[in-house]
Amino acid sequence: MILCEENYPEILDEILGFLCEDDVELVFVDSSEMRKINFGARDIDKSTDVLSFPYEKVLHFPIGSVVINIDEVKEKAKFYGHTENDEISLLFLHGILHILGFDHETDSGQMREKECEVIEKFGLPKSLIVRVEN
Repeated sequence: MILCEENYPEILDEILGFLCEDDVELVFVDSSEMRKINFGARDIDKSTDVLSFPYEKVLHFPIGSVVINIDEVKEKAKFYGHTENDEISLLFLHGILHILGFDHETDSGQMREKECEVIEKFGLPKSLIVRVEN
């Protein structure tokens, strides 16, 4: 189950259910707030599109938080020619995979493979990892 105070695309529940049975918190912020979070958490003084924060696994608590920058969602969806819901889905997928222990910066392609699997299953556009590589 996704814990979120705002509306979000229903497909996110399906993506989460495909990957795990745990709960996840979903938070939407603007670029200014994302910059503050990124600086506080990573000492990087700039905004970003998505951040994820895994929690210690405790029964009946979320396994982590995915924070999505809604300003970036609008910009990237327009730039790549797909819907904002598609962009939210890609960012959510990316964040969830990090919470589940995947790390495209250090692994041997496992995160990219899993992203591609989910993208294909749900008919989503190119993954974040593929976009960065190109």
